[in-house]
Amino acid sequence: MATDTAGRFSSHLRGVVVTSLACSMGLAAAVASSVVTAGLQTPATSNQALYVLVGAILVQFPVLSVMGIDVGEFSTKDYLYVAFMTFALWFISWGILLTTGSSF
Repeated sequence: MATDTAGRFSSHLRGVVVTSLACSMGLAAAVASSVVTAGLQTPATSNQALYVLVGAILVQFPVLSVMGIDVGEFSTKDYLYVAFMTFALWFISWGILLTTGSSF
């Protein structure tokens, strides 16, 4: 039994790693969106920030593969979960950065 799970994440640890990476990438995407749209008159309406978000979502799956999580086992629900968690953290964090007027 121990040899069957050698080199694999338990389901709990897999969930923690996927959630942590999605949240971290959402925060990083918010900071990157703030940097990319810093000189614009109306940064909240910029498509560039959305491109940063989409890039942050897409880059996670190869990173998860490198970390040892089998992305081939992901269902549609897992992909939507990663996208939603990244979007939620990006939306909240970037909204705070826009409201406070912070620029990097």
